Amino acid sequence: MNSLLLQLAVLGVALAAAALILISFVAFITATKMPHLHQHEDEKFFLNARGQKETLPSIWDSPTKRLSVVVPSYNEEKRLPIMMDEALGYLEERQKQDPTFTYEVIVVDDGSKDQTSKVAFKYCQKYGSDKVRVITLVKNRGKGGAIRMGIFSSRGEKILMADADGATKFPDVEKLEKGLNDLQPWPEQMAIACGSRAHLEKESIAQRSYFRTLLMYGFHFLVWFLCVKGIRDTQCGFKLFTREAASRTFSSLHIERWAFDVELLYIAQFFKIPIAEIAVNWTEIEECLIRSLT
Repeated sequence: MNSLLLQLAVLGVALAAAALILISFVAFITATKMPHLHQHEDEKFFLNARGQKETLPSIWDSPTKRLSVVVPSYNEEKRLPIMMDEALGYLEERQKQDPTFTYEVIVVDDGSKDQTSKVAFKYCQKYGSDKVRVITLVKNRGKGGAIRMGIFSSRGEKILMADADGATKFPDVEKLEKGLNDLQPWPEQMAIACGSRAHLEKESIAQRSYFRTLLMYGFHFLVWFLCVKGIRDTQCGFKLFTREAASRTFSSLHIERWAFDVELLYIAQFFKIPIAEIAVNWTEIEECLIRSLT
């Protein structure tokens, strides 16, 4: 049994290595080129709280909000309400304390087969479409593709990507904001703060099998060796960008699915965008083996 697990671990690491080599090659060759972004006609609009179509704004427009929150969601009808309740509760309270603070939450339904869009739209009806918007993609693009669609339709000076599973405590956005501010002065107004679970590594290892731990270490080593230097946790789904950093990096992003974060941070380092890695509170959400590596 141990021999079989070892063989599977070696196979997993080999596959991860092949994937990351490909990612490195693609990122290196294409980092400065803007990929073509196909957008279906129905993806250019959102429904306001009255159910009427409105044209989505563009990342190239001037910002009108302090913070945009982009939530990629695929078949998240059950977990999304927990995350949205926490996020909107925090954001509303922060706005009460500071009336100059403005925000929007953009839920990007990545071609879900369940009622994710309907669940998200209830929050639009409750808080208004100026604060909550739902973008429903015609086809599944992958997490990276969904986030890019949300970012390209955002209005914030700063843009946060946050997972729909609520694994990261939302108030930790303040930690990322501080990390971002500590990077000033920002070159060309570009900076990124990455949430990190690296400080939880010892605890997570104690709870994981030998097989999963070996895969995790193998993946992290390959990311460091082939792609991204200086960032221990590239995969945490809680990242904060200045508007300029988001437009620069996501405009050059080619990978839309697994390990898109690796290319994203590679592109950031290619453009010499400063990156802060900030410890956040995080709860492991079981879903699949690949996510156990992230």
